[in-house]
Amino acid sequence: MNGYGVLRRGGWHSYADLAAALERAAHVADEQFPDDLRWLRSYVLNEDRGQAGTFCVYEAISPEAIRRHAAHARLPVDEIVAIAGTLIAGHDPHNTDGWRLPEHVANPAQPQRRSNDAEAW
Repeated sequence: MNGYGVLRRGGWHSYADLAAALERAAHVADEQFPDDLRWLRSYVLNEDRGQAGTFCVYEAISPEAIRRHAAHARLPVDEIVAIAGTLIAGHDPHNTDGWRLPEHVANPAQPQRRSNDAEAW
């Protein structure tokens, strides 16, 4: 499998919509495409007018597998870029215990938008 980055700009009008999409994406990836792709992580983007976007990192057999997953999970796809390699600048203090959602995504009833993106994680 190869690494790919997937940009989804302004795909969700609220963090509640994004949380629902994340659940769908995980379910569809695990149940329908276990041999074709693996969703590794996503970064939440603050977009214009309060919308949320994401930049997602996958391992997949092809960009087409990512597009099929997106269609089944009802996710937008603006751009898919092949990842050539990974550069690690240093220890990531925000990922000490693996996958976790920011509080404002995990608990959409209580959105906590911050101006400093680093503090939100």
